[in-house]
Amino acid sequence: MATRLGERVRGLVEFDALLLTAALWFLAKFLRYAFPPLFPTFGTEFAVSNTLLGTAFTVMMTVYAAMQFPSGALADRLGAVTVVVAGAGVAAAGALALVVSLPFAALVGGMVLVGLGTGAHKTVAVRLLSRTYPAQTGRALGVLDTFGAFGGVVAPAAVVAVTARADWHALFLLGGLAGLLLAVAFAVSAPRRVPPPTAASETETALRAYLRLFADGRFSAFVGVTLCFSFAYNGVVAFLPLYLTEQAGLSGTAASLLYSVLFLVSLVQLVTGDLSDRVGRLPVIGVTLGLAAVASVALVAAGADASAVGEPAVLAVDTGAVRFGVDRSLLSLGTIVVVLGLGSHGFRPVRGAYLSAVIPESVAGGGLGVVRTLLMGAGAVAPAVVGVVSDRRGFTAAFTLLAASMTLAVLLVAVVGLLDRSTAADTGEE
Repeated sequence: MATRLGERVRGLVEFDALLLTAALWFLAKFLRYAFPPLFPTFGTEFAVSNTLLGTAFTVMMTVYAAMQFPSGALADRLGAVTVVVAGAGVAAAGALALVVSLPFAALVGGMVLVGLGTGAHKTVAVRLLSRTYPAQTGRALGVLDTFGAFGGVVAPAAVVAVTARADWHALFLLGGLAGLLLAVAFAVSAPRRVPPPTAASETETALRAYLRLFADGRFSAFVGVTLCFSFAYNGVVAFLPLYLTEQAGLSGTAASLLYSVLFLVSLVQLVTGDLSDRVGRLPVIGVTLGLAAVASVALVAAGADASAVGEPAVLAVDTGAVRFGVDRSLLSLGTIVVVLGLGSHGFRPVRGAYLSAVIPESVAGGGLGVVRTLLMGAGAVAPAVVGVVSDRRGFTAAFTLLAASMTLAVLLVAVVGLLDRSTAADTGEE
């Protein structure tokens, strides 16, 4: 009995690098997604428009996107542990810079540091975990993505909890201190698990080799899928709380609750990743993006209806002893957000699996970095675009644009499927 218990404990200890890597990714997503729920507060406190708020978020996400390829290249030379620890330290510094009251420009500076630090994590973490747990890579990446998604679940709830009892600066004090502690723990523990970096060949480091990937039609088409999805999803994520309050008429608390639900359903990615191994990647991609597109269109329609009607309808239920009311708009919007979350999060792990299959092993790391740079760049532009369009034409126009982008992603999946079948017929692939 004692022997079995000892073996289980040792087995758990072997996953310390995974847990610390995932915890850092959780914190990275937490810090980034704590900003959108604070937009109404920032708008009032700093007297700035949605355009400036969206642009600030775009600047942060642009820096995050720009770090994808360089972080992978640096990890090849300096080691993944060094890059992850440095990134965590920079992100923590950015959070701690927001602890005191400063002008709006200083807030943007702190957001830039958060983007810079967190941008050094994901691409490096994927390669780190695949090398550290080669026999359990899928499960390790599933845990990583799930931890990250739950950072988005906790962030809006934490904003509500902290701002109800203290100033919003306290949220970033806690986040910054947590980042420093995790960075130190990772620096001490991870080197015992992570294999040392290997020298990269000239082929692996040549930018021309990475760009040559786009000569493959199905690769280019799938990159188009990821760009459209990223633009639509990040635009929704940046402004969903504000959309739900200003356009759909929900209270701030209800909007924050639904924002958490969007990330809470991320557990679906554990299911879709396994399902794609059984039935194929593209069918699962088509279904998940289809759900996201339908939900995006429904979100626009629900917001337009709420704006036209004014006061939300209440569904009354009489049990005989107690009569209570349920806001119909909250129920419908909650359903839409759940479907949007299931489709969006369900797509993510299958996206990674498909890219791993079509990118040659010789350029896998840099190729993934290039794609992540592009898709995060598209996502980074979205908040600024939504901010500008919402200020000039209203939220209905802005979210209609996002729904159109998500729908285009679904259409491009069909193109990828045709090219995939053509490639399989030419090469004899199954």
